[in-house]
Amino acid sequence: MPVPVLSDEFLAFWAERHICTLTTMRPDGTPHVVPVGATYDPATGIARVITSAGSRKARNVVAAGAGGARVALCQVDGGRWATLEGIAVVRRDPAAVADAEARYARRYRTPRPNPDRVVLEITVTRTLGRGTAPGAATA
Repeated sequence: MPVPVLSDEFLAFWAERHICTLTTMRPDGTPHVVPVGATYDPATGIARVITSAGSRKARNVVAAGAGGARVALCQVDGGRWATLEGIAVVRRDPAAVADAEARYARRYRTPRPNPDRVVLEITVTRTLGRGTAPGAATA
């Protein structure tokens, strides 16, 4: 899957410190929306959210099955907003968790220790935004 081509303004917005919302779908088909810290790597087109393995968001992704779960990750600042849509999977391996923690620490702060931590790894398939010039979005 090609990495979305994004403007410098859009990428700068994703580098700023903002709380995001993550939308996953519950097994009954209703949306679950929660505030999260998130990071985005434009070189790979991967967004990451760290969380506990037992969290509802992680359980929703697992419940979607091996192909992953469709999710939306959004951040807002006044009139500016940007959404990353994609397919999320849960990564449990220590290297992936450590990498996500380091990325989180650069954008926010060092996360508290959590032996049950996993990473929701989102392969971005579409970008949307206003006041952030997302560039070419992919479907």
